[in-house]
Formats: sequence, structure tokens, C-alpha cells
Amino acid sequence: MEFFDNHKALFGTAFGMFVGLTIIVAIIPAINNQKNNAPLPTAVPLSDEAVLGKQVYIANGCVACHTQQVRNIDMDKMWGDRPGIPADYAGIKRTDFWRNTATLMGTERTGPDLTNIGKRQPSVAWHLTHLYQPRAVVDRSIMPAYPWLFEIKDVIAESDVEVSVPEAYRQGLNGKIVARKEALQLVAYLQSLKQPLLPVEIQPLDFLYKKEKIEKNVIDAIGVKLDGKALYVTNCAACHQTNGEGLPGAFPPLKGSSIINGDNLDVIVSIIMQGYDARPEFAVMNAVGQDNNLTPEEVTAIINFEKTNWGNKAKTVSVEDVKKIIESNNLTSKK
Repeated sequence: MEFFDNHKALFGTAFGMFVGLTIIVAIIPAINNQKNNAPLPTAVPLSDEAVLGKQVYIANGCVACHTQQVRNIDMDKMWGDRPGIPADYAGIKRTDFWRNTATLMGTERTGPDLTNIGKRQPSVAWHLTHLYQPRAVVDRSIMPAYPWLFEIKDVIAESDVEVSVPEAYRQGLNGKIVARKEALQLVAYLQSLKQPLLPVEIQPLDFLYKKEKIEKNVIDAIGVKLDGKALYVTNCAACHQTNGEGLPGAFPPLKGSSIINGDNLDVIVSIIMQGYDARPEFAVMNAVGQDNNLTPEEVTAIINFEKTNWGNKAKTVSVEDVKKIIESNNLTSKK
């Protein structure tokens, strides 16, 4: 009982056990993790703008509604090309000597997972419009708007980035909506969120609990039919909308479009693969085909879906013609 009456021995022993357990339970496993895990060779470090954007992401509580983890189950396949692995988070460094940096994996998906959002939605214009007023691009979105990341100007400078917002969501504003540096930094961070490619000799894990899928309609180059509607929804509908009507003042309509209903296939393929600057009437379209590594077969499926829906009754095109245009004009996808 003398031990319990000696406060120095008692507290010294407790402190020693605390230090010992910390070393065994926390420090040694952390050192082993650093030795056993490293960023993938294809991982790209965050730019200075993206690092600042990550702080904006944290400051605005985005992690409360968005995860950054693709689980190893089939229902998560829509969020990434493969299940997440430890190497995806191995490149995260400390903020400074005193502060660690959150992995931002999150615990709840009130909104979609953002692991691969930089690939899924690479358009700067879309992200800025979405941040200013989410319902302008996603009709039933429950995400709050972030107007404090923007300012209204009567005259914009050459370096300013104007945001295309449909008139219905401008709330009577007469000036021009300009993104603050915090908004641009946040978008730079969101665009950096892309799953690094695995080395070619390594096969990714298969998603578990797969559901049988019925493929649909459009083309066949290698014995597999592609669903043009699904490809359109994945790659195009965020801006042009599922009804093909676009958003006035932001993204042009494909319904009744003279380009879609026309016979100039070179123009359509070029726009899909390389993007298009439609200013000042509409926002700049990013290079969807190259950014998302769309194959000629997938591009053909999208074009044929657009040509035969929403009242469009244009002649469909062949994979061979699309492939010839892509190859002859060097419009191949980014590697």
C-alpha cells in the first residue's frame, strides 16, 4: 500500500505506462505504415492553389456531407475506377510541425463521394456555378449555396473569372458575378481529386456484391453494346441536363441544336474531345472526351443518343467514322 501513498511513484508509473502504450499502440504502427505504404508512382502532389483550396474545403465544412473513400462494394463503383487503397492517402503530409492534416475521408454521404470528382467533373465553369447556386445545375440538390465565395462587380478586370449563372438564379443582380480567390482555390482542390492510375502490372481489386447489369442499345465495336444514355448522364448531363435543354446563360441546349442535328460530324467529335469556348453567351466547355478518356465507341454512343432524343431526329453515325476523325485530327484521349 506504500506505493499508492507515494504520489511521485504513482503518477510516475502512470505516466510511464502512458508513454509506453503510446509508443506501442500509436507511434510504432504509424512508422510501419509509413514504411509499408507510399504514394503511387502516378500520384500528382497538390499544387499550391490546391493546398489552399483544401483549407477552404475544411473551413466550409464540406467533409460533413462528402466522403473521399471508394469502398470495395459494387454500389461505390460510380464514385471511382477502383476501390480505394492505403496508397491513395500515403502522400498526405502534415500542415506544419504542430498540426496534422486531415485525410478528409469522411463518414457520411449526404452528397456524392468526391474521390474522383476531378475526373468525373473537370469543368471549372460547372464547379463555380455549382458553388454559387447548386440548384442551378442540379435541380433537386440540397447542398447549401456559398455566395460569400463570390462578389458582384459592375466592371470586371482582365484577371477576373466571371461565373455563368442562369437568370432565374441571379436574384435580380445587375452586376457580374466574379469568383473570389477562395472559390478558385477550392475548385483547384476539387479538380485535383483524381484516383491515380495503378501500375500496368497490378490489377485493381474487384468490386464486391456486383449486380447483374443489362447493357443497352447503341454501338458495337468489340462485341459489347454500350448504353448511350448512361454515358451521356455520366459525362454530359451535369451541364446540358438530362432533358437536353441546358441552362440559359450557362450551358447550351442540345435539344434542337443545329450542331447535333447537322451533318458536320467533325465539329461534334472535336467539341466532345477538345471542348469549346462559347463565351460570352455560354461558359467554356472542358475537353470531356480527353479528360474522361472516352473511347471512339463511347463517343459514338453519346453522339447517337443526342441525335435521337429530345425530339432530335438526326441520322446516326458509325464508330468507324468517329474513329477516323479522332485519329486523323489527333484527338486521342489523355494518358
